[in-house]
Amino acid sequence: MRDHDLPAPERRTRGKRRFDDDEQLFLKRGRAAEPALADPDAEPDPDTGERWSSWDDAVHGPQPHPEWLVTELAAKDTELGMLKTGKEADVHLVRRAVPGTDRSCLLAAKRYRDPQHRLFHRDAGYLEGRRVRRSRENRAMAGRTAFGRQMIAGQWAAAEFAALARLWEVGARHGTITVPYPVQLRGTELMLEFLGDQEEGLAAPRLAQLRPEAGELRELWGQLVDALVVLARAGLAHGDLSPYNLLVHAGRLVLIDLPQVVDVVANPQGPEFLARDVRVVATWFAARGLPAADADPAALSALLLREAGIR
Repeated sequence: MRDHDLPAPERRTRGKRRFDDDEQLFLKRGRAAEPALADPDAEPDPDTGERWSSWDDAVHGPQPHPEWLVTELAAKDTELGMLKTGKEADVHLVRRAVPGTDRSCLLAAKRYRDPQHRLFHRDAGYLEGRRVRRSRENRAMAGRTAFGRQMIAGQWAAAEFAALARLWEVGARHGTITVPYPVQLRGTELMLEFLGDQEEGLAAPRLAQLRPEAGELRELWGQLVDALVVLARAGLAHGDLSPYNLLVHAGRLVLIDLPQVVDVVANPQGPEFLARDVRVVATWFAARGLPAADADPAALSALLLREAGIR
């Protein structure tokens, strides 16, 4: 991913240009002139489960920030439970609120596992086209040393945050939001917009859980094609797209889980990843009754490659 496409907070680090795969991107330092209100890494209060918000110590999502987002330094984060477990990361539900006020919001905190407990069997193909500038780091990543595994873990988080921020901005400009709002990045933890029932804290269903009627099925397919076109115009492919990585919230299809996002131009395998994404989702839609002529993976792949500038 190119530096000029990243959110402004990621480009300006101590006056030096950085790239989305540079290690300091996911080790952002706090601002000396404006210290955090309290240590966000401190243990939560044993009685309330609260800890100080980590907002002041993180890389922030695109501006303008949504009105629902709590950014006050007096806010506290409260863990509410687990939303999802995975091979590489777990997602937790967090309420961020300003004590004594009605200001609060629910967030999904995606935390990448310790590199010693993550699986890296698929990393090589996805990481092509994402290279750090120092040969030592490249060798460590290629050799899967302890340091290299930490570098890779950070790259996953940084790549997902950058992709979400970029796609959110593109969608906001054109009125076609296709991803959850990326609230912040801190270390290998991403805070994301929670999509679901705000009162009950129930996450929106995955597409795989639904059995849509014919009209809804066609509408969701149209939304998916639009979303994939947005990605392709940004030069990206999801890289691991399936009905399990798509949420349906308030009738809107939303892409999630983008750590393995692929640059279809820089990565030699980019077109193959894109074509696989299309085959997987087209097969699901066709199996549920969408006419084969509409869910033609070859035609859609060709369209997306043209949109990405690959003939």
